[in-house]
Amino acid sequence: MPLLQKDKTYIFFSHTIKGQEYNMPLLKKLMDLNATLIDYEAIANEDGKRLVFFGKYAGLAGMIDALYGYGIRLKNLGYETPLLKLKPAYDYKSVEEAKEEIAKVGKEIEVNGMAVDKAPFVFGFMGYGNVSQGAQEIFDVLPHKVINPDDLKTLDDTSAELSNHKSNNFFYKVIFKEEHLVETKNTEDKFELMDYFTHPEKYKSRFEEYIPYTSMLINAIYWTEASPRFLTKEYFKSKDEHKLDVICDITCDIDGAVEFTVKSTPSDNPAYVYNPKDDSVTDGYEGNGILDIAVDNLPTELPRNSSIEFSDALNQFVPGIVNADKTKSFEESGFPPEIKGAVIVYNGELTPKYKYLEKFLKNKY
Repeated sequence: MPLLQKDKTYIFFSHTIKGQEYNMPLLKKLMDLNATLIDYEAIANEDGKRLVFFGKYAGLAGMIDALYGYGIRLKNLGYETPLLKLKPAYDYKSVEEAKEEIAKVGKEIEVNGMAVDKAPFVFGFMGYGNVSQGAQEIFDVLPHKVINPDDLKTLDDTSAELSNHKSNNFFYKVIFKEEHLVETKNTEDKFELMDYFTHPEKYKSRFEEYIPYTSMLINAIYWTEASPRFLTKEYFKSKDEHKLDVICDITCDIDGAVEFTVKSTPSDNPAYVYNPKDDSVTDGYEGNGILDIAVDNLPTELPRNSSIEFSDALNQFVPGIVNADKTKSFEESGFPPEIKGAVIVYNGELTPKYKYLEKFLKNKY
């Protein structure tokens, strides 16, 4: 029996909303089969707030894997640290168990410290939504101080009164919002958040001014092709050395905000090292360059926690999905409003909200 069947209704994360080229064949196949596609990612209330999502658990699992991976990466660079006592997310029975073990490691860091010549340890979070909040929930178990992005440069000040900044007994946390990521191409224009969301092509990256001060970056932003890239191959190729050791690209847009995220990775082989000097990628934690963790199905690493919360959120919409009458027009089908806005394809046709995907289909076929 084929995986996709004629006249059926499918509900899943389709990864088609941004016109992702690699999933246009999927979209076309569903249309050819006269199927109906509902995308979890688009289920939202009237204010546009998403109602069914795994984002928090992607962040939770991603941060656990990032800390685990950072410990291995530092060991390969010659540093033994308490982070080596951690495990990947899928080896923990629950989020709570992972937090308990991370807290113990945090206590050890507080007492014994990390690699002195790597301090200060700065963990940057790109974004502040559900994914970022999940990642921060794990990170916050560790000893840390919060710093504003524009104060990062002070951490390199070697004056006596700022010498505590070099401490290796805690980490720094910095959250990068849109105003730290981009600036207007026209110097006479001012940054406006809604304008950036509506017209990202009018903006360019300003993020490179912060990269030299970060040890690890967690990418948890929403990105489209019209948006600038924030970590480019060209930037790192131009540098003889860099402080950045690890990127955990939870968003995992291939060739996206992180240009050298060239592929997604499975949970049992989650990392590769990108060498900017020769543009090469080596699976694992060894090699010259920057470690990139780019697992694209992170919530599956915390299956019990993520499944319970996701099911609880979706359950209220199940009757409305099941009872919709697909013999009627889309407008009269009876889908609840939260679901109606998430129907990408209805009986083989793109719904009005998603007609813009036609141009991506035309580019593919």
